[in-house]
Amino acid sequence: MGDVPALLAIAQQAGRSAPKPGDGRTARLWELLASVAAVDVAAARVMEPHLDAGAILSQAGTPESFTGSWGVYAAEAPGTRLAAEAGPGEAEPTGKAAGVQLNGSKPWCSLAQFVDHAVVTAHTETGGRAAFAVDLRAAGVTCDVPEWTSRGLREIPSGTVHFDRVPAVPLGGDGWYFQRPGFAWGGMGVAACWLGGAVALGRHFEAALLRGARSQREPDQVALAALGEVDRILTSALQYLTRAADAVDAAGTEREPAMDGAHGQPSTGGGAGLDSSAVGGWSEALRVRGTVAAAVERVQLLVSQNLGPGPLAFDERYGKGMADLSLYVRQHHATRDDAQLGVLTLKGEHAW
Repeated sequence: MGDVPALLAIAQQAGRSAPKPGDGRTARLWELLASVAAVDVAAARVMEPHLDAGAILSQAGTPESFTGSWGVYAAEAPGTRLAAEAGPGEAEPTGKAAGVQLNGSKPWCSLAQFVDHAVVTAHTETGGRAAFAVDLRAAGVTCDVPEWTSRGLREIPSGTVHFDRVPAVPLGGDGWYFQRPGFAWGGMGVAACWLGGAVALGRHFEAALLRGARSQREPDQVALAALGEVDRILTSALQYLTRAADAVDAAGTEREPAMDGAHGQPSTGGGAGLDSSAVGGWSEALRVRGTVAAAVERVQLLVSQNLGPGPLAFDERYGKGMADLSLYVRQHHATRDDAQLGVLTLKGEHAW
């Protein structure tokens, strides 16, 4: 725990044999991510983007590029902009530039000072956004020292990376990153990590009650009711993820949500879906992420209310897990994501 180079080495080892979403073993992939998170949320936070990068490179037709350690940086923030521009060299007959260079800044780049490569999104000269593979050790790349004051995920600071005419390899064209098979599925993989962190809290709660019982402090009805609710929540969420993984595998790589290139938001074009119903890929991702995020927050509340301040103050593993998970689950945008889902629901993307 806390050893970033060791965690990156574990991620690279896992990346050599881990399943990819949609390959028939999605449940196994999500089980791996959840199981790692149940041991250490930060370890899953390191592993998930590395495996996601491998899936993206494979979908782009360049799996041989998946060497070393990887991050995925697609966030945007006011005051920062990363642009992809034509590099030096003659234009190809297709009209494409012979090379691409990245200029500008990218925010929220976790572990950029540690990883070797990254998949990044950048604004293109045609007004869209596209994905690129870039060597973070190349000349022209500088990483800010993050002003990272968080108590959660302390070993995984996220800062801004600056690019000055840095060569990059295009991964698809404008909008491909959002249209590619796996965009929605990758978001569900993150939810598997969140759920694994909640499972760890449930296990801690159960162990605490068993220790109390052995010391003649039998749990009262309130504690038992809380444990029962935790069981209900975790069991339901795990079963939901399993069904979602089966649907991803059934869809393979052919039934992904289309994206509106002008706004970078999921399109609700007819036919896109994780299964044969009218439910679209992105709407299902929003359901999975929202359901898991709510489950995580409820489990955190139940466990912390019943165990009180003691473990938070004196149990290193429990306190770290609670803090790490609290920050990680905030990648879910709460009611804003529900509003997106409401729009899709009004357009008929639901199974009820």
